Amino acid sequence: MNMEQRIDLLVKLGDYLLTNDDTLQAAKEKAKLQNPWFIDEFIDLAIENISNRFLQRQLLEDWINSYALSDEPAQPKTVGIVMAGNIPLVGFHDLLCVFISGHKALIKPSSKDEVLIKHVAEKLFEWNDKARNYIAIADNLKGCDAYIATGSNNSSRYFEYYFGKYPNIIRCNRTSVAVLDGTETPEELSLLADDIQQYFGRGCRNVTKLFVPGGYDFIPLLEALRRYNYFADLHKYRNNYDYQLALLILNRKYYMTNDSVILTESESLFTPVSRVNYEFYIDKESVQEKIAQDKNIQCVAGHAFIPFGKTQSPSISDYADGIDTIQFLKQL
Repeated sequence: MNMEQRIDLLVKLGDYLLTNDDTLQAAKEKAKLQNPWFIDEFIDLAIENISNRFLQRQLLEDWINSYALSDEPAQPKTVGIVMAGNIPLVGFHDLLCVFISGHKALIKPSSKDEVLIKHVAEKLFEWNDKARNYIAIADNLKGCDAYIATGSNNSSRYFEYYFGKYPNIIRCNRTSVAVLDGTETPEELSLLADDIQQYFGRGCRNVTKLFVPGGYDFIPLLEALRRYNYFADLHKYRNNYDYQLALLILNRKYYMTNDSVILTESESLFTPVSRVNYEFYIDKESVQEKIAQDKNIQCVAGHAFIPFGKTQSPSISDYADGIDTIQFLKQL
């Protein structure tokens, strides 16, 4: 397949994902049964972002033109992709990068998100059988020329052991933060609530830590977060909330809650589901310096940063961990 054929296929996929096709709806239902964290709202959100932010013809053409990609690499390689499963189709962008570059993607989906990624691959094969030369799914990834692996800090050590001698991109835990200055409007706080609670806060682009000025009034934010109070009716989320609340009470820690999310003061960037940490700052310059030095931060929301409500809408050229995947593939 040449570049034009690959783009045509991706555009067709983008159109398909926005339909009410029965087979697509069946795949969504199966994905929900496999992983209770994948509710309708967030499956649809992930699919809409992929379709509208990645799979539009003009976006794809501008993206590949910025790298001067050729129809085929001089020496096509097999790239093993170990996918995460924390949010729906989280590994799709890696697949997109390998496919558009003309290499072969050998995919090991997460057991928590294999239904949707397999469905996407099957549709590509159905529309153009030549896509099988570029995409395959496997239980193990032996014999690849390069690897892209995403996982936890713990699993990344295993990835380094197994894949370290090959060209690789290995990703660890990351999270996102917001810098507030107290002038945020109710609309902005509502959008920040999306940054915090979409996908139940389980993605690397979810805001799990707030930097706030001294004397910050948390009440408007807690009110904005009430939009997600229905999470308390979902048993997996509720179990996390009750457990985290019990820990804070037993340890006599100060906290604030609106009955669905807990705010507590901590220097830690990472938080369990249902909790958000905050830290007071004296001046923004010191916060910016602290953020710039921390490699665990994926993105930053706030005035002069990513607009509120946009952390979960990455563009096609927003690469995880800031590592340019296409440039990596070009150098193989």
